Parts: sequence; structure tokens; C-alpha cells
Amino acid sequence: MSAMRSNAFLIRDRDRHLANDGRPKRILALDGGGLRGILSLALLQKMEDVLRLRHADSADFRLCHYFDLIAGTSTGAIIAATLAMGWTVEEIRRKYVALGKRVFEKSLLRKGLLRAKYDEARLIAELKKVYGAATRLGGPELGTGLLVVTKRIDTGSPWPISNNPRGQFFKALPGGVLGNGDYPLWQVVRASTAAPAFFDPESITIARAAGYKPVAGEFVDGGVSPFNNPALLAVMYATMKGYRLAWPTGAENLLVVSIGTGAADPSVTHASVAAKQAIDALLSMMNDTAALQETLLQWMSSSPTARPIDGEVGDLRNDLLAGAPLMTYLRYNVDLRAESVRRLDPTMRDTKRIESLSAMDDPENMAVLHRLGVLAAELDIRAEHFPAGFDLPRA
Repeated sequence: MSAMRSNAFLIRDRDRHLANDGRPKRILALDGGGLRGILSLALLQKMEDVLRLRHADSADFRLCHYFDLIAGTSTGAIIAATLAMGWTVEEIRRKYVALGKRVFEKSLLRKGLLRAKYDEARLIAELKKVYGAATRLGGPELGTGLLVVTKRIDTGSPWPISNNPRGQFFKALPGGVLGNGDYPLWQVVRASTAAPAFFDPESITIARAAGYKPVAGEFVDGGVSPFNNPALLAVMYATMKGYRLAWPTGAENLLVVSIGTGAADPSVTHASVAAKQAIDALLSMMNDTAALQETLLQWMSSSPTARPIDGEVGDLRNDLLAGAPLMTYLRYNVDLRAESVRRLDPTMRDTKRIESLSAMDDPENMAVLHRLGVLAAELDIRAEHFPAGFDLPRA
């Protein structure tokens, strides 16, 4: 393990970030949501600016220096991996806009129910360019902890895949089982983004032995697991002994920052009439799961951003599950229902245009979504939300 010195703070490598070393730990969790991830990037830009100022306004500062574990689902995995590699948010934004326009180009040849809406070959080519075709999840290119949420559809189980070198499945096991650290990074991210109906599943070789046919798992978007918002899973991963990080809990020990992609208007559907009920039911279940996760996280934490859950339980600030907070928790998101959008941006008068923002695959929405994220960030993200005890050690 090693550390470098910038002109203002200590830069740690992946192993120092993930070590249970008695230092306060910080988790960043990024939701799925297709091209609405551009909204997340606006929120992340403000947070990067705030934290850079906290660290002597150093040009060297990156979010991978501050966060010890960056978790992402689907589009959040794309952003999480680039952040973990040391990209600035602006660098990611530029690449994200270009990638979105190329990958989500609609084609009349891909209409119908029997094939995915978009060609995964374009996405694969773009991801290989971004991460490098030879880069492995366990490689030195990642400067901090990374947790990618996938769903293995052939076994029906969520798979959190991490670059934690002490993880039980990080290294190869007897019988030809490949270690998670050996998986190509682009392929892990691609698996997390394989949203059913949008992209075909991603097949990852998980075991290979001489004389035997390789064993592959079929992976789809982590958003169809309970963890489209990966914050709760990231807390579990960081603190449960089985995952072999075992970080201590407590408001002064663990900071969790959760970033949304915009809360879609539940009354809006983009499905055909024939599929409407099925799609609506799936989206409703995903919304219920997201609400449950926020409830649990607020119930367990000290949270200056806590919102009222409903009229009965309120914001849970005075009703902690363990009697004392297990973490400091921050949640930033944008409500995409019409009345909320208009409060944020009074120039948005066209109801149909606002409803279109809930779509996950329309490149034409990216500029508007980014602007809404910028406006929300200016209102919601404050320096005092980030306790001084979590600042990086001075060089």
C-alpha cells in the first residue's frame, strides 16, 4: 500500500482507501436511470466544487481521493468507474453526452418485441474506449474502491462485484473459478447497464478449466434488483463482516452520499398499450423499493438532507433504528413531476415536455436534465453538509 502527496492533501491508493484502518470512511452511491445520469453529473459537479474548496482548492483534487468506495448501478456504474479512475466530473460529462448520442440512436431495424431496442455493440465499443479493453476490475487503474451492482439473471441473484482485494471472490478459486478482479472492467460495467428490452444480457465467463467447457453467467442491469439505488447495498458491503471490509459504523465514522438520476413521474409511461400494465407494475415496484431504501437509510442515520417520508413517520430525525445514528447520510435528487420541475425552473411550461424527462433513453433530454441538476445543486448541496471530520488528511 502507498500514498502520494499533492500540494494540499494525502492521495491514497485503492488498498488504503479500503483498509479498516480506524479512519473515517466515505461512500458515494450513484443510482441507475439511463441517460438521466446526466442529471447526476450536474449534482456531482457541485459536490466536486464544494469538496475541492474544502481541500485548498487544489487542481489535483478528484472525487476518487475523497471517497473510499464508489458504488454504481447501471448508468451509475458507468459514472462510478470513471470517477474511480480519477476523471473529473467535467471530463465525464463531455464523454457521457457523446456516448449517449451514439449509443441511444434509434433504428427502425430494431423495432418489435423479440430484440433489444439498442445495439449493445456500440455500447461495448464505447466502454472499451473509456476504460481500455485490457483494464481489469482489480487493476491499478482504479484509484479507490469500486462496487458495481449487477443481476445474474440465470440464477436470479443480485451480484455486487467489487475490486476489494480481500473479498472472498476477488482472486481465482479452485476448479477454474475466475476471480472478480480478473473480469474486464468494461464488461462488468456493461453487465450493470444491460437493461431488459433496451440491451441484450452480458455473458461473463466465471469459470474456465482445461478440458471443460467454460461456464458463463448471464447478467442484466442491476436496476432490476432491489438496488437501482445502490446506497443500502454499499453500506451492507462496507460493514458486514462477510464482505471483509468491516468498517465501523457511527455518524462520525461513516459518511454515505447518495445521488439520484431524477425521480421519474410515476404517472408517466412510455410503453405501448399492450405492455403498459406490465411495465407500469415493474416501475411501480422499483419506485416502492427506492422509497423503502430511503426510509431505511434515514431511519439509520444522521441526515441534514432528510425529507418527510409520509404524514405518519415524518423525516425520522427523532426516530433512529439503533437509538444512535449508524452513519451520516446525504441524499440529493430531483423530483421530475411537473409541479416540482416548474418550481425549480419556472420557464418549463410545456407539460408534455416535462413528462418526456422521465424517459431513460432520449438524448434530446440531456441538456434540460443537466440544467435542472445544476439548479437543484445550487439550492441543495451545501458545504456544511460534509462534516469536517471526513476531510482528507493534510499532506
